[in-house]
Amino acid sequence: MNWTIILSISKTHLLSRLKQSGTAALGVTFGIGTFIILVSFMTGLNGLLDGLILNRTPHIHIYNEIKPSEKQPIDYASEFSNSLNIVHSIKPKFSQERIHDAVPLMNHLKSDERVRGVTPLVRAQAFYSAGSLQINGILNGVDILEESRLFKLDDYIFEGDTQALKRTSNGILMGIGVAKKLSLKIGDNVQIISSKGDIFQLKLVGFYQSGLAEIDNAQSYINLKTAQQVLGEGQNYITDINVKLHQLDDAVPMAQEIEHNFNLTAIDIKEANAQFETGTSIRNIITYAVSITLLIVAGFGIYNILNMLIYEKMNDIAILKATGFSGRDVKYIFISQAMLIGLAGGVLGLAFGYGVSVLIDHTPFETEALPTVKTFPVNWNPIYYFIGIAFALVSTFLAGYLPARRAEHIDPVEIIRGQ
Repeated sequence: MNWTIILSISKTHLLSRLKQSGTAALGVTFGIGTFIILVSFMTGLNGLLDGLILNRTPHIHIYNEIKPSEKQPIDYASEFSNSLNIVHSIKPKFSQERIHDAVPLMNHLKSDERVRGVTPLVRAQAFYSAGSLQINGILNGVDILEESRLFKLDDYIFEGDTQALKRTSNGILMGIGVAKKLSLKIGDNVQIISSKGDIFQLKLVGFYQSGLAEIDNAQSYINLKTAQQVLGEGQNYITDINVKLHQLDDAVPMAQEIEHNFNLTAIDIKEANAQFETGTSIRNIITYAVSITLLIVAGFGIYNILNMLIYEKMNDIAILKATGFSGRDVKYIFISQAMLIGLAGGVLGLAFGYGVSVLIDHTPFETEALPTVKTFPVNWNPIYYFIGIAFALVSTFLAGYLPARRAEHIDPVEIIRGQ
């Protein structure tokens, strides 16, 4: 079997029916190109939506939940152990919301190889005050540089920066929603009234916008020590600990370990965002289902064109066999034609998909909900391009194989006799 002759004959057949060959190649081009465009844009959009939640959500959130004791005083009295005891209006015992021995716990977590980073959090209820206007809000006291590293806070700051908050001991990084209600600008003083009635003057150093109205209309960031001062507590007072892991799959077992070993409440990211994760999975399924359907439809189009091409080449097949080409040689000629169409159409499809994706990536997309996003999101993962060209070659091979099998078994005598 001489591959040079087979490829030469395949090329001649394709060029002799250039219109049909071009139509088949364009079918592959638009099928693969549309797949690239759709999957790149949809996964990019999904990544943007996921980032709004997942980037700001710790893999494990640790806090001290105040709840009633499982055993009441009557349960410790032996004379009532065999009685039916009913206790009404059970109240939790007085206890602070702080995490006891938070610093040793954080050091322990940082030493775990599964942990990427740990940040302390002091959450304080307060009022933002401007004249007669008072807005209920939440102050998050954090280590702002570590918070930015682990939770990409800089991506949501559109005026000011985290360094300004780090340098300003009484600074505040305010959600854009509450800042607009108070008509504030960078450098203004913000009056804060704590839950105990104490008044503090903070300096506005920046605005952030997460895209979630319930957060932007209430929450602000201040330095950890400032939050402790607002609450009138010492430097060891920490209400929450947020943990980021290297692998998301470690979140559930590690949260269970923390609850068991330290008697604290640990919420893993899958529990905190169960509904959101379900929505993401559904969007991904729809995206890939539509994309694969486009590729399959393109494959059927190629099959139909190649099938018609063989009918039109009956005389050529008879001549090839009469001049000494075996049925196997004829089969490889038509499979080669299919593969050449798939290769040419696939490469053009990748170029077409990439070109349109670049246009989408540079198309302005501005919304007040996402101030840091300037263009439509596109996922440039090269695996999609590999899948596209691989599917083009595989689908054209399968589409060409069945007609080629028919050409392999054609009897040249019957064709010549029929004419």
